[in-house]
Amino acid sequence: MRTLHLDCFAGIAGDMFLGAMLDLGLDEAEFLRTMRGLELFPRGGGGRSHHHGDRARQHLSIAVTRAVRGGISAAKVNVESFEDHPHRGLADILAIIDASPLSPAVRERSAEAFRMLAEAEGKVHGVSPEEVHFHEVGAIDSIADIIGAFVLLEMAGVDRVVSSPLNVGHGTIECAHGILPVPAPATAELLQGVPVRVEGGPMERVTPTGALLVRMLAESFGPLPDGTILASGKGAGDREGDIPNVLRVTLLETDAGSEGGGRDEAVVLETNIDDMNPQYYSPVMERLLDVGALDVWVAPILMKKGRPAATLGCLCEPGAAESLAGLIIRETTTLGVRMHTVRRLKAVASVETRQTEWGPVRFKIATPPGGCERVNPEYEDVLRISRETNIPLAEVREKLLAEAARR
Repeated sequence: MRTLHLDCFAGIAGDMFLGAMLDLGLDEAEFLRTMRGLELFPRGGGGRSHHHGDRARQHLSIAVTRAVRGGISAAKVNVESFEDHPHRGLADILAIIDASPLSPAVRERSAEAFRMLAEAEGKVHGVSPEEVHFHEVGAIDSIADIIGAFVLLEMAGVDRVVSSPLNVGHGTIECAHGILPVPAPATAELLQGVPVRVEGGPMERVTPTGALLVRMLAESFGPLPDGTILASGKGAGDREGDIPNVLRVTLLETDAGSEGGGRDEAVVLETNIDDMNPQYYSPVMERLLDVGALDVWVAPILMKKGRPAATLGCLCEPGAAESLAGLIIRETTTLGVRMHTVRRLKAVASVETRQTEWGPVRFKIATPPGGCERVNPEYEDVLRISRETNIPLAEVREKLLAEAARR
């Protein structure tokens, strides 16, 4: 299995990701040919950009050079643009993707990424995804960053992505909405459930595009996984800083198990509680899941002197253990949390968005060790369809499973 590890010690941005991927040794000429096939204002699309006249034929101009950040040489990707109207809506960008000569997989993932971004922006501004007007992220370079990321992942044959916790930075930034704190509101929305940290001087270290890519790509968070290193690459950001402004990516061949399983490490957090209102467990469990826990549970136990109590347990990535343990101590009556590392044998799993009679639905696809592939629709999507159509939950799930079996 080809695994890509993102080392976000200095943060991540779209151009840093492109540079790091190209620095792996991928075919730069092939990448540039693919990206130059994108029409930025496709004729006949559903967007608002048709009044740009001759620029309806405008194509991307991308330059790949070298830059040194903090003494580290890295690939630098620059998208050259002379447009004077960078604000676009979701329909504009989906029209660009739909009219492109990209592979079906790249088109689908790119469209999914921009829908996710529109949802995040919509929550921040209190509007629907369709009403969102992208500003900085709607500019040509950001469109190239997001679509280009999926092009390069396909070229590299990446099967899964693992990321370190993200160094988000701190301070303020100036953008289309004025001066905002770091991370910017849309970035913070996209980073929900992602392990983060703050290191170095004031600087925006994770851009909305970088947050979007990590949210879309990373299956798990932690250190470099066991495996054989195939290549490594470094991508440079625009600015110098007290930490080398570089994203490092490592491509590895990892062991998926002889019969379809995978192995990794996780951390179990546990605490015994005998003096907390039982009504408080559910909010704590939801909070843990929101900020990155892989699983959460409560089990009844009997403590000393025959007192009934409960064990609150949590499974998480190694990089998230300290922050989640702190959350448990803050949000419960416990005075301490046990932490121990465990080895896991897992099914090889992925999430795939498929078109159904009810529109796009996410399916979990898993191959357990020694077993056959299992396909299950995501519960949240089944619940949403059930509520929208007034069809019983079980019936929606059975129809989706039947449709999946016919593929």
